[in-house]
This record gives sequence, C-alpha cells and structure tokens, in this order.
Amino acid sequence: MKNRQESAESLALQGLAWLAGQDEAFGAFLAQSGSDAATLRARAGDPEMLGAVLDFLLSDEQLLLRFCAEAGFAPEEPMRARALLPGGAVPDWT
Repeated sequence: MKNRQESAESLALQGLAWLAGQDEAFGAFLAQSGSDAATLRARAGDPEMLGAVLDFLLSDEQLLLRFCAEAGFAPEEPMRARALLPGGAVPDWT
C-alpha cells in the first residue's frame, strides 16, 4: 500500500509543479485553497495538500486533460491517485 500511496503523492507533486507553470490556473488554485505560494511550498509534501491539488485538477476537465497530455499520464490516473490520498476514498453506498 505504501508504494501505491507514494506513487499517488508523486503524481500529485507533478501536478503541482505543472500547475505552478500555468499562471491563471495556479492563481485560481491559490485562491481556492486559501494558500499563498510560501505556504504551498512549505506544505508541498503534505498528502492533504496533494489531495487538494488533484481535486483542483479533477474539477476542470480541460485542465486535467492538458496536464495528463503534457505529463504523460492516462486521464484516469489522477482519479486513481486521488483515491489513495486523505479524503479521496469513494464511499460504497451498497
């Protein structure tokens, strides 16, 4: 399980690095998360912050598809990674 979580965190870190290069989207992420760049740098390894990065990417299909295309991920990989980070479990309603 640890390797899977580490892989999820790695994908999210790549998402954060990519997002930091997208001025408009990065500004929107900072506003949505209530963080500033310094706080984000300090919490970049925090699994909860990484979950927030993936939540942001997953909330915008075009942004998600651009990230996946440029980073070399299949579009479903960020959702799988999100499920492995805090707050990402999908409830089973059955």
